Amino acid sequence: MKQPHLFDKIDLQLIRTLHTLLIERSVSKTAMRLGQQQPAVSVALKRLRELTGDPILVRSGTGMVPTDVGLRMLGPVTQILQSAENLFSPARAFDPAHAQETFRIAASDTLDPLFLPSVMARIKSLAPGCRVEVHALSAQAQYAHDLGQGLIDVVIGNWAQPSEELHRAQLFEDDIMCLVSSKHPAVRRGWTQEDWLACEHIAPMPAYPGWRGVIDEHLDRLNLSRHIAARCAHFGLMPRMVASSLLVLTTGRHYCQRFLEGDVPSGLALLPCPVPFPKMVYYQLWHERSHNAESARWLREQVKISALQLSLPASS
Repeated sequence: MKQPHLFDKIDLQLIRTLHTLLIERSVSKTAMRLGQQQPAVSVALKRLRELTGDPILVRSGTGMVPTDVGLRMLGPVTQILQSAENLFSPARAFDPAHAQETFRIAASDTLDPLFLPSVMARIKSLAPGCRVEVHALSAQAQYAHDLGQGLIDVVIGNWAQPSEELHRAQLFEDDIMCLVSSKHPAVRRGWTQEDWLACEHIAPMPAYPGWRGVIDEHLDRLNLSRHIAARCAHFGLMPRMVASSLLVLTTGRHYCQRFLEGDVPSGLALLPCPVPFPKMVYYQLWHERSHNAESARWLREQVKISALQLSLPASS
């Protein structure tokens, strides 16, 4: 009797499960990402172990890590999935009304608070069957890797010099302004560059060791240094922290303006920064792997349209 060929035991879904297991390093997270039940992923992992003769994932502390064999498989598995995508995507036009894609967006939380909700509403209106995941923007050392591995489809944020390895498109520009409490002394008497530098500033937590951010990178180029008295990992909480203190938040006008709108007094005021800054530029970035994929091109177009249509306050 003829023995079954190895290929008879492997299908693309099994390859996809292997790739996700190696990335997520968790059966439960893999099941969640693939939209499957956890027992089905466990069965797939058992099949993979039988086919390879290797555990692929092993326990380490409270989690799991790939074996040496598993790590060596990640590159070829990624190439197989990319090749399969390239093979079939040109023959199948993307129809948003009937699509079942999962779009993964990594974005900075310094964006206008209305921008990502606008992107989400547009995608769900035009492609109701598609899932959308909005991820926190990874450290600079990670987002290029995540785009290349297909873990995210597009990254949205602001960089003085975006990665040259990635495709990019400018979305909009923004002026640098300062958000302060309405009781801050500078609201009444103004401030000089020296006053501003000496104020107590609030800034994001470093995204990775040595990270400076566009504000402090520019100050470094001017041989200036501000007094950062507080840091917070949650950018959306900073305006409330500013309202109840003498802290100064220096960021884009569009972001600040949203906290001044409405009929209820916010306890905040917007002041020009006495240090000259270039405009803050927001981009969307993507990898060559998805440059020509119809679904990814459609996603980038929705991001672009949302940026153009969003009613942003005019610069003064």
